[in-house]
Amino acid sequence: MNHPDYKLNLRSPGTPRGVSSVGGPHGVGASPGDKKSKNKSMRGKKKSIFETYMSKEDVSEGLKRGTLIQGVLRINPKKFHEAFIPSPDGDRDIFIDGVVARNRALNGDLVVVKLLPEDQWKPRITLSLPGVLGLQAIKPESNDKETEATYEADISEECCGHHLLQQSPKGCNSPDVIIEAQFDDSDSEDRHGNTDMLVDGVKKLSLHTPDKGKEESSAPVTKDENTPTSQDTRVLPEKSLQKSAKVVYILEKKHSRAATGILKLLADKNSDLIKKYALFSPSDHRVPRIYVPLKDCPQDFMTRPKDYTNTLFICRIIDWKEDCNFALGQLAKSLGQAGEIEPETEGILTEYGVDFSDFSSEVLECLPQSLPWTIPPDELGKRRDLRKDCIFTIDPSTARDLDDALSCRPLTDGTFEVGVHIADVSYFVPEGSSLDVVAAERATSVYLVQKVVPMLPRLLCEELCSLNPMTDKLTFSVIWKLTPEGKILEEWFGRTVIRSCTKLSYDHAQSMIENPTEKIPKEELPPISPEHSSEEVHQAVLNLHSIAKQLRQQRFVDGALRLDQLKLAFTLDHETGMPQGCHIYEYRDSNKLVEEFMLLANMAVAHKIFRTFPEQALLRRHPPPQTKMLSDLVEFCDQMGLPMDVSSAGALNKSLTKTFGDDKYSLARKEVLTNMYSRPMQMALYFCSGMLQDQAQFRHYALNVPLYTHFTSPIRRFADVIVHRLLAAALGYSERPDVEPDTLQKQADHCNDRRMASKRVQELSIGLFFAVLVRESGPLESEAMVMGVLNQAFDVLVLRFGVQKRIYCNALALRSYHFQKVGKKPELTLLWEPDDLEEEPTQQVITIFSLVDVVLQAEATALKYSAVLKRPGPERSLGLEKESDEEPED
Repeated sequence: MNHPDYKLNLRSPGTPRGVSSVGGPHGVGASPGDKKSKNKSMRGKKKSIFETYMSKEDVSEGLKRGTLIQGVLRINPKKFHEAFIPSPDGDRDIFIDGVVARNRALNGDLVVVKLLPEDQWKPRITLSLPGVLGLQAIKPESNDKETEATYEADISEECCGHHLLQQSPKGCNSPDVIIEAQFDDSDSEDRHGNTDMLVDGVKKLSLHTPDKGKEESSAPVTKDENTPTSQDTRVLPEKSLQKSAKVVYILEKKHSRAATGILKLLADKNSDLIKKYALFSPSDHRVPRIYVPLKDCPQDFMTRPKDYTNTLFICRIIDWKEDCNFALGQLAKSLGQAGEIEPETEGILTEYGVDFSDFSSEVLECLPQSLPWTIPPDELGKRRDLRKDCIFTIDPSTARDLDDALSCRPLTDGTFEVGVHIADVSYFVPEGSSLDVVAAERATSVYLVQKVVPMLPRLLCEELCSLNPMTDKLTFSVIWKLTPEGKILEEWFGRTVIRSCTKLSYDHAQSMIENPTEKIPKEELPPISPEHSSEEVHQAVLNLHSIAKQLRQQRFVDGALRLDQLKLAFTLDHETGMPQGCHIYEYRDSNKLVEEFMLLANMAVAHKIFRTFPEQALLRRHPPPQTKMLSDLVEFCDQMGLPMDVSSAGALNKSLTKTFGDDKYSLARKEVLTNMYSRPMQMALYFCSGMLQDQAQFRHYALNVPLYTHFTSPIRRFADVIVHRLLAAALGYSERPDVEPDTLQKQADHCNDRRMASKRVQELSIGLFFAVLVRESGPLESEAMVMGVLNQAFDVLVLRFGVQKRIYCNALALRSYHFQKVGKKPELTLLWEPDDLEEEPTQQVITIFSLVDVVLQAEATALKYSAVLKRPGPERSLGLEKESDEEPED
């Protein structure tokens, strides 16, 4: 039964839209069956469950003295009673054991903690899990032309939705030993989002170390729904004490306090509570279960609760008292059926604090009111006029917010005048206006599979600012005089006016690159303004491509790193919006062309604003990868006979690109290793230059450059708008910025928060559509490569779709299976039941980097799907691959 039109109060007091959000916590330590204490709590005072928060004064004093520590809380999505904050000394994270110690803080909150006495710290076993890794999955049409996600762990993930999390075990008993998966790092929300079954593998590890010297295990297959717990024997554990702490204060509630989930009746029919409250069960198990007043629920919920079993609701936490296991909330809205695209999408947006409401009339009044708008004559007089130049855009075919355009004019001395022209958004967004305030709050456009939630009103995004062809547009340009090798001879920054002659897609530009001497038929190209010919545009693309190849080659010679991961793109039904198919997005020369010049412009602007405003420049830094995780991964690769040099970004890039051949097996193995080495990478961050004393910390690790910023996408990133204003001031177009470094840093922090949330929403949107595709079009078959081997399961990267799944032995038609270590390499031998009883059983050997065939199939639970290993053919039965390709080539 569907109830999509049933609506309630949209917001609870004090939780406006757009609140920064990066995830959320589930499953508090007690169940609704805790009736007696709850009944008493309704009648009178009962003993507190949670500690009272410290006063602001005591917190401030404790932080100054160093007796208290602050940090962003991360809750393990698979073991919700485990949480962590980063250690200030850069050592292992500080552990927060249990919901009570977390003291009502939610995932992503900025909290203050107090260390517990050392005798309360827990032993920690660090397990290096090379198979438990994230996978990048972004919609290519997001228009992220710098493709920074290939350099940073900005996003990654298995393509599966946020409702795929498996139910965490009931009860929150404190563990005697903390299991830390180095390649999950309990940080899947901050860096990588929720891997479906992979992260869950950490939960299934035994807390006991196996007997020394015991290298084998075997078992007949029992058809049990619960996979037996198993010690991960891939790498020997390292044991140490883990600093433990408790939350004493929440500095900033960054979590939105909103969740999607379902309504249930309270379990105890005799409780007084059942007359007043229903239980809201969030899909994200890190969010506590919530009491919601029955008056907020549908009128027939009490009499017909089963009608609402599959109905998604949004609930907002409005209070969580010290004496109550569960939070108190308010139903905000009935979304519709669980598993359907639009209700699930609205739930994702709400959970992550994305403001998708219409822009207010106050905001829209900031836009030009007389349309069609034309550039005022006095503004034209202030700008360099480039309207007669051959300038064009190159974007995804579906893009409507065109931020950037390119030009390339050959000069008589054999050099080229190359221009990057960026929409002058700051002209239309006056500082301090209502439009500026809402854009700063949203901070970024959010790209879903089926639509975009824009940072700015569509009149700006798609018309006034967008560099649409054959119309005059205001731009901010960087123009260089370049040699054919890409060496910069001259550089100019300034406000300009352009008239793009055509809107090329990446396909158009690629066709020009691949056919350098052939004229592209007119019908295969978009309209081109009569002042310019298709031949002129074609030659400009070829010249840009030639220079871009030189720039790119030099960047990698200079030590840059690129971690290209598989990205999933969808084809949608025009009428229903349902996914019809998907494919791995191909990153081609036309993409690389645009990327090189966007990077060049961003670096040039970074140097300009930092030279002029050394204390007030908004820059972007990328810290080096996490050393412990990286060294564990190198050790793993050594054990697998794959020596890797990680001494620098460039050395790692060389190891990944030079080690492998170009046959199918070698390319698949490269995908797996690229995926693994993305895991230790840290997030890139916006920051104010005046807040960091050591300029060595300004560096961008993956690009291997000293200064970097974002300038090229102001339509969809507010950080770029700030940079435009700084550049305008640096060039004398406006007054010196009147902003303190700490104020600018707060803006940078907010941009970081919203960018992270946006990336997570993109991942979840892709996961949602892929899960729907499996449900509607599955089962789907693909080759896969084994990424990790446990003693009763193994992890695979599904090569056709770029998703990761765990395959359990007891889910297969096996007679038995046997685990052993051959040297240091884990190996599973599977004995398949024969189809014909007269035949002999088939044996299959599973090792890391084995190629296997898998089937993805939907499960009964909404949006859940699993991977099943196909019975092997003769060539796969012994796990034989191209042994000759295993060795690195000379």
